[in-house]
Amino acid sequence: MDYLRNLTFFDIYEKNALYNGMDIAIHWNGQDTTFSDLYKDTSKLARGLQDLDLPSGSRIAVLSQNHPAFFHLFGAAAALNLCLVLINRRLSDEEIRYIIEDTTPSLIVADKEMATIANNLTNEITCLKNCYVIDSKDPADDFSNLYHKELLSSPVTGCLDDPYIIIHTAAVQGKPRGAVLGQANIMLSNQQIIETFDIDNTKAYLNILPLFHIMGVNLGLGTIQAAGKNVVMDKFNPSLTCELIQSQKINIIGSFPPILINLIEAYEKESFDLSSVKVAAGLEQPDTVQKWEKITQSTFWTMYGQTETSGLITFTPYFKRAGSAGKISSLANIKIVDDFDNILPADETGEIVVRGPLVFQGYWNADNLNAHTFRNGWHHTGDLGMIDTDGFLFFKGRKSEKELIKPGGENVFPAEVENAIIQHDAVNEVCVFGVPDPKFGEGIKAVCALHPGMELSKEDLIAFTGSLIAGYKKPRYIEFIAELPKAGDGSIDREKIKETFS
Repeated sequence: MDYLRNLTFFDIYEKNALYNGMDIAIHWNGQDTTFSDLYKDTSKLARGLQDLDLPSGSRIAVLSQNHPAFFHLFGAAAALNLCLVLINRRLSDEEIRYIIEDTTPSLIVADKEMATIANNLTNEITCLKNCYVIDSKDPADDFSNLYHKELLSSPVTGCLDDPYIIIHTAAVQGKPRGAVLGQANIMLSNQQIIETFDIDNTKAYLNILPLFHIMGVNLGLGTIQAAGKNVVMDKFNPSLTCELIQSQKINIIGSFPPILINLIEAYEKESFDLSSVKVAAGLEQPDTVQKWEKITQSTFWTMYGQTETSGLITFTPYFKRAGSAGKISSLANIKIVDDFDNILPADETGEIVVRGPLVFQGYWNADNLNAHTFRNGWHHTGDLGMIDTDGFLFFKGRKSEKELIKPGGENVFPAEVENAIIQHDAVNEVCVFGVPDPKFGEGIKAVCALHPGMELSKEDLIAFTGSLIAGYKKPRYIEFIAELPKAGDGSIDREKIKETFS
């Protein structure tokens, strides 16, 4: 490893402490943390983790709402060449268990609400040696116990392509896949965001998006990287969000449906001053964006990206090119290919493939899948798109084998919902797909055929499904029919069902 050219997030924390030491790094629950204090707290955590004798490359699972501890963990993991497994806390207990068994972390850090499941997993899964709870009522397992009295004196330098973050993406074949990102992936992706959104030490970002989500990571760590201020919210609350925008002079927010429309409703009820906002970024409906821009005089940016591309790889102001997902970013090479990987000319639709330093390191423990995903030297996204002659990308949906539904910005594959629904004794056949949803942008619909003589209500099936998978994966819409249409080979005719029941 050429250490001469290494730069870690821990180095960035140290640099910020030296040159922006008294500036505010984090605002949380009415309290400010300077960059100097952020570095010291992170260094003390790294020193405490060092005492656990974790080998380089060991994993730490994180199961928490947004909290300043995330930023301490990001820096400490970088200092010791450890890897954070960021778990979506909205997943079901069984889905969380699968992620732990898949990545075999040495310890787990949880918030108080997730403490019970975290402790149960620690008692049941041998790889987990310790469980620490943020702000625990029990002194024995409090996360603060990990902070040493002294600063770290000897960081462990690894390769910037070593696993730094694992985020499990939606399950194509019923099981989530752990996308592995290195520090270089994240740092370069952040740099694009910094330049695009003009983030510097005068800017403040409001952490509405969860820090277990790639866009939350990018915007949060990107703001640290630019020496800006992170205002941290544990969970989204429209009125409190507007209050923080007003009091903390927030310049940047990220948004997935229905965040923006909820903020507009809160503004209309209480008339907050939201004029400090200059950039909002995410996914939204045109009329909502138009209303938001009129209220704030800010610019709403739309984009395209994946966890597997370290986040965003196209950007554009929402109304600059109607319907597009933005221009290709400076650090991504994007092409459109046919089923044989032949590159297609402008204005033709095919699969979006990507090359460059933002492409992730691969899926955890999935050599065959990685070989297929990276075939012919390109990352195959599974998404369909078209690039026009000006370099704007237009998203055209998913390839049939990787059909995806995005309720409220989350990724849900139909297969994992179908796998849950079909476990109900009354269900004989099911087909799940996405439909337009006025609140979440896209909703999950299930068309089901029951076994002869069986009865089942929509409400009971929704509740049953929610007992097996995360709540946001439950179908919001259900139709029962006698028999699902079949294709010529006897398989369920998905396209016919979508055409009929969308």
